[in-house]
Amino acid sequence: MIKSSIDFARCSLADCESLSRRSFLGFSTAFAASMLMPYRSSLAGTRDPRFLFVILRGALDGLSAVMPVGDPDFAKTREGFMDDVKQAGAPLPLDGMFALNPAMKNLAALYANKQAALVHAVCTPYRDRSHFDGQEVLESGLPNVMHGDSGWLNRALAGLPASNKLARDKQGLAVGPTVPLVMRGDLPVMSWSPEHLRQSTPDTISRLLSLYQARDPALAEALMQAGTIARETSEMNAAMAAGAKPPVGMMADMKMTQPQPQPPARGQDAMLSIADGAARLMVRPDGPRIAALSIDGWDTHADEKPGTGRLGKLLGLLDQLFDHLHRELEPVWNDTVIVAATEFGRTVRINGTAGTDHGTGTVAFLLGGAVKGGRVVADWPGLSDKALLDGRDLKPTTDLRAVLKPVLTDHLGLDPKMIDARVFPDSVNAAGLRNLLG
Repeated sequence: MIKSSIDFARCSLADCESLSRRSFLGFSTAFAASMLMPYRSSLAGTRDPRFLFVILRGALDGLSAVMPVGDPDFAKTREGFMDDVKQAGAPLPLDGMFALNPAMKNLAALYANKQAALVHAVCTPYRDRSHFDGQEVLESGLPNVMHGDSGWLNRALAGLPASNKLARDKQGLAVGPTVPLVMRGDLPVMSWSPEHLRQSTPDTISRLLSLYQARDPALAEALMQAGTIARETSEMNAAMAAGAKPPVGMMADMKMTQPQPQPPARGQDAMLSIADGAARLMVRPDGPRIAALSIDGWDTHADEKPGTGRLGKLLGLLDQLFDHLHRELEPVWNDTVIVAATEFGRTVRINGTAGTDHGTGTVAFLLGGAVKGGRVVADWPGLSDKALLDGRDLKPTTDLRAVLKPVLTDHLGLDPKMIDARVFPDSVNAAGLRNLLG
């Protein structure tokens, strides 16, 4: 199991000896990166692709996010939600069939600028309604629940051809306090979280150095580098706090700037801070190109309120997150693709507690300068009683793997045969959608 940087920072000396080589090196890299943000560079117009996968944990109600207002059965099945939606504002028209939730004005602007596309009636191959199993299939990339120990994005990184520029480092980034399954696997990844790490004492660092110098010089070197960066950063912050300029040349080799320490963020601010941090790392010339992060809370069984309440606020947060990513990734936006997806959708009909239960079909979001946007891609099944899956769910007509495949092939340069064999095994029938990317 890969440990995050926070896991390492909180371990005892005895625990640290048992850490894997990969976990420790990943911590050192993440620790240094988190200390030395932000940095901006202009790479727009070059072939240097970025990809961020956003996991919406809890099963997003796609019918409330992207509303099929042109379906004659929508108003009937969702009448109990529409008054609340209208209190938040008018739905934002996309085309003659679909409209965005009024909380998603930034996404609507990206859509209007042809930098966002929406895929509706989409789902993974999973057809039951367990969050745990659904998220496993979403992240593992396997056709069903197999309890594997690797994710499709880690396998994609590992399978990059040697001729691909991304293959030089094969560096992936897991954003948040834990490494999600989608990024776990044989290929080491760095992890980063904006939470403040507890400082290790000089005595602890000294004993760790003695331990690893005797057993593994590479690990000892990584620890020394992390300690040096932390010490230099502390000295620079102390000097600046006293009114002095930073020492000439300090941090110059890294070409980074150090932000002033900030208190740990909470709630919505924490999520936006995570998005900002991920983007600032990805925009660096020597930073990671492929990353994953998660947003929890989409399980809306009761008091859903897609306009003014719980779901409306979540969609507003997602919209702000998209806006933050757009602004922070602006220097490389033309070569960026972001995909946000969830494990499954929710029931078409509203339940007795003014919410929706676990369903099947839902929506996926694509945005970025490399996206051929301004479209809702949907083989729409309809919402009539006879059109529903099991008499209750939006019937999925597009496999999520068909959405992700062109990102991996057209954007990241992976071999389609390798994808079908290793990244998404047994997925030949889920042919990649065409013309998703510009």
